[in-house]
Amino acid sequence: MMVLIWVPVNIFGTQMSEVGDRLREERERLGFNQTAYGAIGGVQKQAQLKYEKGERFPDAAYLESVAKVGTDIQFVITGTRSAQALSNDEQELLSLFRAASLEVKATIVAGLKGGNQPTSGSKISVGGSFHGQVVEGDVTNTVTGGMHIGGKNGEK
Repeated sequence: MMVLIWVPVNIFGTQMSEVGDRLREERERLGFNQTAYGAIGGVQKQAQLKYEKGERFPDAAYLESVAKVGTDIQFVITGTRSAQALSNDEQELLSLFRAASLEVKATIVAGLKGGNQPTSGSKISVGGSFHGQVVEGDVTNTVTGGMHIGGKNGEK
């Protein structure tokens, strides 16, 4: 016995649920709710919901309209991000990252995962206890203070 499963696809052979998932991802990336995003595309919330569930596929007029607010239509249809969807800064960063050595890439990723780094001019302090071992300076390593090691009550 053979069982056939019907999966809705568009004219490009892409499963509609995948397109719907990517459409929802773009809507959320841009900060719209379903009602507002649907209105931009000229449809009601219920139609937007069906697009995102993969029950219907949006037409070209809808895609053209949502593209005007920054939707990456290439991504929605194919799953591959369009370079035009990236800002100039993002394009430059991506280009530099792709050209970097593996060591530099690893450092960049580690830095981004670690959070914000201090900006130039921010003060840093290293060490210190009741004995007063402290080095102070800005992030360019220009020491503005001194270093005191050992001794009690200011003795050196």
